Amino acid sequence: MREQMSIGIDVGGTKIAAGVLVEGRLQAFQTQPTPETGWEAVLDVVAAQVQTLQRSYPQAVTVGLGIPGPVTPDRRRVKFAPNIYGFTDVPVVDGLHQRLGQHVSLENDAKAAALAEAQLGAARGSASSIYVTVSTGIGSGIVLGGRLWRGQHGVAGELGHVVSVVDGPISGAGQAGTLEAVASGTAIARDASYALNRNVSTAEAFALAQAGDRIAGRVVRGAMRRIGLAIADLQKMLDPEVFVIGGGVASVGAYFFEHVQAAASEAAEGFAVPLIRPALLGSQAGVIGAALSALLEPA
Repeated sequence: MREQMSIGIDVGGTKIAAGVLVEGRLQAFQTQPTPETGWEAVLDVVAAQVQTLQRSYPQAVTVGLGIPGPVTPDRRRVKFAPNIYGFTDVPVVDGLHQRLGQHVSLENDAKAAALAEAQLGAARGSASSIYVTVSTGIGSGIVLGGRLWRGQHGVAGELGHVVSVVDGPISGAGQAGTLEAVASGTAIARDASYALNRNVSTAEAFALAQAGDRIAGRVVRGAMRRIGLAIADLQKMLDPEVFVIGGGVASVGAYFFEHVQAAASEAAEGFAVPLIRPALLGSQAGVIGAALSALLEPA
């Protein structure tokens, strides 16, 4: 019996990760820095990664790619990727076909990770789940009955771009007051740096907050509360079985999850209390999801 095998590529703002999914297990995981010279250079790196992996795994002819931005309904172009330089209205599928001579399935990265966690991770066995990644930005994906829900225009689940604070800070996508603009890792570092009057990273802001710093605590607790409120809103609208949260900010651990769960439970009072779990697949979720998407839901 032929092995079920596919290549997954996860393009991020700082790195491009790749690997081969063989019968549900990730092999040959690798990363490279994301070029900062435009989309052509990014596609060159992606194509080189695919070619390298296919030399070791020649049967891996199915390829999936995850990108941090909304894709067109036909899943051939990326509308924009706020955290990647020069990535606006990019013909990803055609560009990679020119470089590789083969089709590559395109998916939003958070949706790909949502599929990975639903099939092989923290939501495995659930009939419905919503995955939220809190990192440089905020993304999410919805899985219903084992399939991604993309919506009529392919942009269902863009939680990071939902308005959280009216007329608030401008996000990387140019929108005011979105959840990403007020609760992402980028937003936490920005607000902590301003409040403490020096450069503060997201990790340091959380460390200071957990050590009892009043100002840092106010910044990070505000961000976690907004995430919890957004999850409560989704529970009321879609009523999923489970929420899974991943990403660099969520890796803070119990402190993060306790505050987000408390805010979500309070906001959902009288409705169903959201069940929130930490993601299991970590930094490999995007690669696994891209590979799964190409296998299970090829465009």
